[in-house]
Amino acid sequence: MADSTGKVGGPNQRRTRKGRGRPAPKPVDEAEKNSAPTLTRLLATRVLERVERSQAYADIALHHALSRSPLSGVDRALTTELVYGTLRWRGRLDYFLSQMLNQELATLDPLLATILRLGAYQLLFSDRIPASAAVDQAVRCTRAVGNTRATGLVNAVLRRLSREWQTIVPPRLEEDPIAHLVHALSMPEWMAKRLLDIYGAEGAAAFARACNQPPQITVRANRTRIDRDTLLKTLQETAPKARAGQYAPDAIQLGHIGDLGRDPAFRQGLYSVQDEASQLVIEMLDPQPGEFILDTCAAPGSKTTGIGERMEGRGSVLGLDRNAQRLKLLEQTIRRLELSGIHTLKRDATLPLTDLKIPGREDNQDLPRFDRILVDAPCSGLGSLRRNPDARWRVREADPGRLAEVQQALLIRAAAVLRRGGTLVYSTCTILPEENEDQVSRFLEQNPNFRQLPASELPVGLASVVDEKGSLRLTPHEHGTDGFFAARLERIE
Repeated sequence: MADSTGKVGGPNQRRTRKGRGRPAPKPVDEAEKNSAPTLTRLLATRVLERVERSQAYADIALHHALSRSPLSGVDRALTTELVYGTLRWRGRLDYFLSQMLNQELATLDPLLATILRLGAYQLLFSDRIPASAAVDQAVRCTRAVGNTRATGLVNAVLRRLSREWQTIVPPRLEEDPIAHLVHALSMPEWMAKRLLDIYGAEGAAAFARACNQPPQITVRANRTRIDRDTLLKTLQETAPKARAGQYAPDAIQLGHIGDLGRDPAFRQGLYSVQDEASQLVIEMLDPQPGEFILDTCAAPGSKTTGIGERMEGRGSVLGLDRNAQRLKLLEQTIRRLELSGIHTLKRDATLPLTDLKIPGREDNQDLPRFDRILVDAPCSGLGSLRRNPDARWRVREADPGRLAEVQQALLIRAAAVLRRGGTLVYSTCTILPEENEDQVSRFLEQNPNFRQLPASELPVGLASVVDEKGSLRLTPHEHGTDGFFAARLERIE
């Protein structure tokens, strides 16, 4: 007990020098000191490192890491959350960490910065992981990657963050919109400025908030095998909250559920995973049985197979892509869905296509003429940031301008092999005008033998998602889907 002086011990207790007479320090448990982090944290660290160091795509790097790991389903889900969550909130994490550091985060070793972000994500966003575990695992990860000297820094920064993060207030929207989008809503500064130009402050913040939410899983019923209502009843046995999509006729929204790759109905080819906005591009193309259709940027093939399902095995679809590995994914999907009439070809569609042969067409002429063509162009992907959170850190400000040239080349090459009266659909998964409306306007100015179909001439089911001019626009904050743009053009002579 404490005496009147506040010192611990009775009056007869021998006074000692500082430290002497106290219980001997507990010997350092060597096993604990050298213990490894959980495989979940270590895999998440490695995947994030690959994304940061070599600009790897997060979904591919994560799939590669998980496919070779012995992790259970629960731990796989946690690894996925840690990777995607850290990437999704990196801007806010960096702001909070910067309040704890005496130096710029960017001056730290990139792997060390990654470990700090991963630890900070668990502290700020996970209500399942105790703060002590988040800090301890970050220290262990630091040691596991061979940076033992930095364990003290990691421990000190994250322990302080665990105590103080709730007192830190990021810049407010009404006071500094750009800083709010960057530090509170985790957008790169150049994207923040573009969003403000397009949507204004409130709209930009709403867009950013929507992009920071994990997307629900949406699937497309394979209408050659099953109708949507029957599939919905089947899926509701394991996903009771499943419901019909709001916009696309074959869509079913499943919510946030686990790995569909193990679902028997998926393995049997009864459905494909595809966002509802992406499905609407197929509605814009409106493929008909017996037609000959070209998809110039086909892989990995969600739209190509969607087109094939509409063809009922009559006519043919030719899917081009310049990436042979990605075409193999498409071919696997065709087999799983048991579709016929879909052909693939490794080809760069920015180059002339006039030597193509239309599969299944007996009267192939010197110049191919397709009935319908889909140009689902490579783009900056700002509409799918929910699904690809790494894209916001990989895409640079100059990329949309560079991609615009590729997109225009794809349109020109496709137009050359479309029959008179044929349909050409141009689509992207971005919201930037220079990749969308501006591309269509530029093409029409230079190709007066084409016109854009207005809303009144498009399928009735698209009425709620196209403007009067006939342009399809969906956004995460307004429609709950990925951000998509599409326009349907017709060759008039």
